[in-house]
Parts: sequence; C-alpha cells; structure tokens
Amino acid sequence: MKFTNPVLFAKALADETRQKIMGECCCCWLSVNEIVEKVDVSQPTVSHHLAVLREADLVHVREEGKQTFYSLNQEQVAFCCGQLMITFAPETETAESVKRTIEYPSGHTS
Repeated sequence: MKFTNPVLFAKALADETRQKIMGECCCCWLSVNEIVEKVDVSQPTVSHHLAVLREADLVHVREEGKQTFYSLNQEQVAFCCGQLMITFAPETETAESVKRTIEYPSGHTS
C-alpha cells in the first residue's frame, strides 16, 4: 500500500466537493461525467478534485477507451485514518488497536 502523508490526506478531505465525490464513488465505479451529474459541478472542477484525490491515492482509476472511471480506495482511506490516530492520538485504545492490526495482519500468527 502506498503511504500517504497525513497532511496530504487531510488536505484531500478538507474540501466539501471532494467529500461528495468520495461519497459518490464509494462501492462503485463512476465515469467523470457521472460524477459531474451527481455532485452538480463543472467537469473541469471535478477533474481538478479527482487529481487531488489521485495524488493522495484515495481513488482507484480504470481506463476504458476514452472514458476514465473512479472508485473510492476504501483501504487507503482506512489506512490513512489509522495513521492519523497513531500520529495524533497515540495513547488511545483505538490507536493501540490500529497498531496491533498493522503489526500483526490477519492470518499472521506470532
């Protein structure tokens, strides 16, 4: 998994339009035109926000002919949220749980 800087992740999440795009792309593949229709902003605006989400590795990208499709990278979102907890709330029980999960992924026996 590509590590995303927590600040880059936070900046990607900081914009309401990007949050809407992430919500629409959760659990499905959408073309740029479909995203434009769903979030009701211009195509250049959607393309700009998708570039920010791509840079943070928060969307999967699939090319089909001349169309590009996007889907939320849920694993990266979860990983980045875990990194934020470890960085900014290291003494919490939740952060400890995230650390254990990272250190001993499922299927690993110690």
